[in-house]
Formats: sequence, structure tokens, C-alpha cells
Amino acid sequence: MIRTMRAIEITEPGGPNVLQMTSRPVPAPGYQDVLIQVAYAGVNRPDVLQRAGAYAPPPTASDLPGLEASGVIAGIGPGVSGWNLGDEVCALLPGGGYAEYVTTPAAHCLPIPKGMDLKQAACLPETYFTVFSNVFIRGQLVAGERFLVHGGSSGIGTTAIQLANAFGARVFATAGSATKCEVCLSLGAEQAINYRESDFVAILKAEGGANLILDMVGGDYLPRNISALADDGRLVQIAFLQGPEVKLNFAQIMMRRLTVTGSTLRPQSSLAKARIASDLREAVWPLLEAGQIAPVIDSEFDLAEAIEAHERMVGGSHIGKIVLAVA
Repeated sequence: MIRTMRAIEITEPGGPNVLQMTSRPVPAPGYQDVLIQVAYAGVNRPDVLQRAGAYAPPPTASDLPGLEASGVIAGIGPGVSGWNLGDEVCALLPGGGYAEYVTTPAAHCLPIPKGMDLKQAACLPETYFTVFSNVFIRGQLVAGERFLVHGGSSGIGTTAIQLANAFGARVFATAGSATKCEVCLSLGAEQAINYRESDFVAILKAEGGANLILDMVGGDYLPRNISALADDGRLVQIAFLQGPEVKLNFAQIMMRRLTVTGSTLRPQSSLAKARIASDLREAVWPLLEAGQIAPVIDSEFDLAEAIEAHERMVGGSHIGKIVLAVA
């Protein structure tokens, strides 16, 4: 029985160089948990924030970064049904994905979509849980509505464009270069707006306003998003790359019956995440298996190259997902 594993730990809050290879005990699955032998781990913006000391893990979670992974079930805790040793899965994690083994609630695991490999599947959980819960559950996007997603070439953005398009919405996206805008168009965006050259507010207003905006920028985008919404429109905030504080005129929200909401995934209850997993399996997994949508992978790094993976993420030139090869 293997008792120790390689893992990447955060030695102290700071830049990518604070990531360090270490040896840790293999965790044991608790009640209703499974142990996954990790093949690939996704790299996400919350990992960067945790490394910088701005996104502490919940008290019961691993201190190791990594919120999604794919691999093989190597251990089953008491109370688990529906999974067997040797099953290939991808999973949303409470933390700990940058390691050879990780535990997570069994209800947060999903089967590898038919036709996909473990590398592709590792790119699914964090982004698909986030996008589906915020765009379709919280944001209530329906066919025919105008949907704007900022950061359209990011992992979240490429996922949101494809899902919104697949469910019949009119999709608009912002991105920071002509190349990134081309990617957004190729994934199903009706218009891709280079925010360095054009004003997304004016463009959306000319179309009648956005019924729903998914934003992870914050800062001065907040009042601009309010202006870009149609009457009765909804703004869903999922991150604040430019900060959470800004002066905002709430009279517009009242007069135009706007809804401003948002969420973060990690602090939600295990039951809430299990419900999202169930919704994904029913509504989204068939689209993945039919090839209608797919993760966009930017680059792959070895687990020992976690520093380089974070440098790639922070540099902002990536398009789609960054993954770590662990096995």
C-alpha cells in the first residue's frame, strides 16, 4: 500500500515561486468520500488567488491547491454507492488536486464523457460547475436571450460561450486580442469585442442590451455592466480581477428592475455541489458526448512544473485551460 505521495504545496503567500514539490501522506477517504489517483489536475484562477494568500481554503479542506482533477478511483469510504474501485472519473475537489492522490465527496464525481480522455476531462469540473450554476441556475439564461461573457477566451469564457450557444442564446464576448476574439467567434459567439479597441457597453446597447452578463473582472466594469444591461437584465459576478469596490448608482437598478447577484463555488455546501453535478450529468454530459461542446486546452505542464503553469496563467496569454500531468 502506497503511504506517501508527491504534491505541490504553497510554502508561503506569494508569487509562483512559492510553489514547491513535497511529500505528503496519502489521504484516506472519509464518510461518503472517494480517493482518486490523479491523472491530470486543472489549473484555475482560484489556485492563483490561494497561492497569493487571497483565497483561503475552507477549514476542513486540504491546504494543497487544485480544485479539479481526473483519474481513477483508488479507495472508497463508507457510505459510498454508485462507484467502484478502478472507475475513471473527473471530480470537483475541495482542494488538494496538485497531488498524486486526492479525496473528494463521491457525489462530486462525474464519469468521463464518452469519447474524451482523462486530460480533457480534467478541464471540466471547476469551469462547468461554475458556468452552469451561475449562467443557467442563478442567471436563468434561456434561448433567444442576449448573453455577454467577459474574458471570453479564458477557461470560464470558452465554456460559457459554448454552453450558452448550445442552449440557444445569442452570445457576445469580450477578449483582449484579435486572436482571442477569433477563438470566441469559432466557439459560437455572435460578436467578439476587443475591449482594448471597442466599447462593449455601446455595442450591447445597440443590440437592445444584455439580458444576462457573466463577469469576473469587477472594478470599473461594474457600472459599465449595469449600463450594458437591458431592462430586467441580470448581472452575475463570479470574481473581481480588478477589485470588488466601486461607486455604483443603484437608482438604475431600481428604475430598470435589474438583478445583481453572484456566487463563489468553493464555500457552497457539499449538497449544493452534488445537485450541480447531477444537473450537469443530465443536461450537459450528453452535449459533451455528442461532440457539440468540448473543453479548450491551452497547455499542459508536468506536476513538477507547477510554477511554470502558474506563470502561464498569470501572464494572461493563455486561451482556454491549463492542466498539470500528474500520473
